[in-house]
Amino acid sequence: MSESSDQSSAYDKSNPFPAPLLKKYNLNSDGSAKETFHAEISLEESGLTYEAGDALGVIPQNSPDLIEAFLAATGLDGKEVVAIDEETSLPFEAILRDKVDLRIVTKVVLTKYAKAAGLDELLEKCADREWVKEYTWGRDWVDVVKDYPAASFSASDFVSFLRPLAGRLYSIASSILAHPNEVHLTVGTVRYEAFGREKKGVCSTFISDMWDEGTTAGVYFHHNKNFKLPKDGSLPVIMIGPGTGIAPFRAFIEERAATGATGKNWLFFGDQHEASDFLYKSEWDAYLESGALSKLDLAFSRDQAEKIYVQDRMRENAAEIWEWISAGGYFYVCGDASRMAKDVNTALIDIAAEHGGMDEKEAAAYIKQMQKEKRYGRDVY
Repeated sequence: MSESSDQSSAYDKSNPFPAPLLKKYNLNSDGSAKETFHAEISLEESGLTYEAGDALGVIPQNSPDLIEAFLAATGLDGKEVVAIDEETSLPFEAILRDKVDLRIVTKVVLTKYAKAAGLDELLEKCADREWVKEYTWGRDWVDVVKDYPAASFSASDFVSFLRPLAGRLYSIASSILAHPNEVHLTVGTVRYEAFGREKKGVCSTFISDMWDEGTTAGVYFHHNKNFKLPKDGSLPVIMIGPGTGIAPFRAFIEERAATGATGKNWLFFGDQHEASDFLYKSEWDAYLESGALSKLDLAFSRDQAEKIYVQDRMRENAAEIWEWISAGGYFYVCGDASRMAKDVNTALIDIAAEHGGMDEKEAAAYIKQMQKEKRYGRDVY
């Protein structure tokens, strides 16, 4: 086994690599309703490697304002030293920062809290799955302890049942062939108002607000064998990636350019406004000019009276999409699973039916077979 293999096996989800942040910047322009950060992370001396299509796990910290709000709501002392296991004790505020999840409230943990705190009313409500689903939506543990305070609960009690603070996975936005010893991310920052407070995505705002250039955070790789470029570089590739779904396709184009793949590359990208939300525009322009990117179709939903989405652009280009697929092409989609990916899948089935001479059932079976053959990759969340 090589030195690189030995080293790479030393770092994983349970033992993340302390990776320095090299650079980060907001990809959106003034006037955008969004914050999308490009982050460049060093893998120097880690021995780690990855492939285009993989994901990076980032271990975040809870934000100072969330910790402050939790301590205020519980009346507990952040300086109190609390045991987290038989060998380790830390100040409660350090545990809240690094060890426990204050953001996500699950039915299991809410029920544990109700039982341990003797909150009979809450325990009764926890038996109702629909009530729990509605109550926990958008709420965090600050909201819970305000709504259902447990006067007798200690810092140690909270540490004993709160979920561990887990890493969040992000689709990798770089090829290691183009950026040796680096991994890049495209991160949409989550912020919203709910229940009288500003709420934040734990990891997205850790990256945007707290992870300073030159400092480290724990990272690990999640390998995705079902979202890979074709081994045959002569085959065409179609990529559907609106918003932050663009991330793996930046990696794909970099990889295809670096390996000299001769197959055509077609990218569909969409967001709200072209002027402020066209992520990596200068890079796509350069790839179009060099020929590394064969076609680019855009859907900016708010730039005209009628909203236009990537699936609409697919339907407009249905005949040519079918030509590429019929030539052995690979099809990929990345982004929102709840709506966009479903609409893209429906459009793809419709294209197969219309241009492949199939009925709807046959077309759906054809697309499912593409998935089995790993010619249709979905990285959706």
